[in-house]
Amino acid sequence: MSTTARRIGALDVLRGFALCGITVANVKPIAHNGSVSEGAGTVLPPSGDGLGWLHLLVDQRFYPIFAVLFGAGFTLLLRSAGSRPVLVRRLAALLAIGLLHLTLLWPGDVLTAYAIFGLLVLLPATWLPRGVAAGLCALLIAGPLVLATGFYLLIPGLLMLGAVLTRYGVADRLDDLPPRVPALLFTAFAAAAVPLVWWQTTGIGFRWAYPLAGLAIAGAYVCGLLALLATRARGVLAPTFAPLGRMALTNYLGATVLVLIVSALAPGPSDAWGTGTVLGIAAAILALQWLWSRAWLLFFRQGPLEWGWRWVTWWRRPPLVREHA
Repeated sequence: MSTTARRIGALDVLRGFALCGITVANVKPIAHNGSVSEGAGTVLPPSGDGLGWLHLLVDQRFYPIFAVLFGAGFTLLLRSAGSRPVLVRRLAALLAIGLLHLTLLWPGDVLTAYAIFGLLVLLPATWLPRGVAAGLCALLIAGPLVLATGFYLLIPGLLMLGAVLTRYGVADRLDDLPPRVPALLFTAFAAAAVPLVWWQTTGIGFRWAYPLAGLAIAGAYVCGLLALLATRARGVLAPTFAPLGRMALTNYLGATVLVLIVSALAPGPSDAWGTGTVLGIAAAILALQWLWSRAWLLFFRQGPLEWGWRWVTWWRRPPLVREHA
């Protein structure tokens, strides 16, 4: 059993990118201390509070990326560990973290759902042949879309999608993709997203249009970013997003605390926050977290919560301090 594996740099970048979008989407819900979030899955039309374009381009557009990445990471860990009890401990620890986040800080937590669906869907699916797992994945995504049950019930299918793609070797090739492959996929997703977003804006069949548009835009974001990572733009994108992605758990939970502090100190109610205020708060939080993540990773191998999570996962204390430090 090995506790080390080759890091896939593109996954860190994608995770950091998704974290940025989730932070923008969650600023107002956290400030309201409500349950509607980038992970909670409302399918109601926007309320006309001046954040309409954020609703079209950000809300529910980044949590699918995070869910797929979680499924991919789960499968990579199984390959590294070769032991399912390791996965059970990892999911149980995440469930505990999520429940604490949900009960103490914010009822819109999504980690609890990842842990529960991981135990109920991802873990049993590890015994299935990958072709059967792919068929199950299609059913788990198509069912909620057809029945318009909301985003929450899409999570099992998205977790499975990450797992299946990894079992077919997609994750291992992300750092070496030729740019034309993700560029073509970006074009396809973007072409599909345009009519779906228009459909969403009409309000007709919103419960179907909203999640379909969200998945199409999420696919376009991922493929567009992967296409750029295959060019010289990687030199800018990797140092921008990878530090946030490598400490995604610490930063996700830390963003909740920071937004709650801002909302407590702000002179006016968060209901009055417009697009500029939301973006400003999110940008300040992300800039602070980027600086913190960069500084921390100079001396330590993982973020503090990632290190603790790894300790519970492997049931032994992993090294934290970098050798040169």
